[in-house]
Amino acid sequence: MRQRAQWKSEHKQVVFTNGCYDLLHPGHIRLLEQARTLGDVLILALNSDTSVRRMKGPSRPLIPEDERSEMALALEAVDAVALFDEETPRELIAAILPDVLIKGADWAHFIAGREEVEAAGGRVLTVALEPGYSTTNIVERILERP
Repeated sequence: MRQRAQWKSEHKQVVFTNGCYDLLHPGHIRLLEQARTLGDVLILALNSDTSVRRMKGPSRPLIPEDERSEMALALEAVDAVALFDEETPRELIAAILPDVLIKGADWAHFIAGREEVEAAGGRVLTVALEPGYSTTNIVERILERP
């Protein structure tokens, strides 16, 4: 929150996106790079391990939250990482109030935090996903190998 306040005082456009990012793949990288072009800084909110297990089942996440955070922060496009335990990052989004909220087009039917961001004058956008990239599909392909 302190960092967000500093960016706001510097008149920087803050972009926010979220997800599990359980197994980082080119689809994730391209979405993050595209999101970053829409502002000055990008915050990536990651589902905590507990949140991922609730959503994806007991065998997930494949990579623990601290390691997912470390990998995300190593990306040039990502300026900050936040973790959230809830089913959605609505509360975190409401607290940060980014200037731009981004989600993959697969979530166009429901974007947590939309109302809060739009009420504060921000924009909510969806970006097309890279076809053929899905953590679940990658895991299935690995398990099918002899």
